[in-house]
Amino acid sequence: MSKGKFALGTILGAAAGLVAGILTAPKSGKETRAELKAKADVLKTDATQKVEKVQTKATDMADDARGRATDAAREAKARAEELKARAERAVEGARKGFNGDPKTK
Repeated sequence: MSKGKFALGTILGAAAGLVAGILTAPKSGKETRAELKAKADVLKTDATQKVEKVQTKATDMADDARGRATDAAREAKARAEELKARAERAVEGARKGFNGDPKTK
């Protein structure tokens, strides 16, 4: 089971327990509704803060991954250009050697 599913289950279980406890408490309906609203507001605020934190972390991770991918692409391009230049020099050297270029003798 993933940590996210476990955390979500824990939060939902705590909320259900809270609601059940409030509903079975010996209070008037008006007091119970007010308490439920207050608790719901607190839970909503907490959930909003956690969502914002997760979004920030996800954005940071995506930016980091994008930066690493850009760096890797730049390095791969530089390496490919280096290998291409070496191959061209090798081909040119082979041509000169095969054609009997007087400069190489």
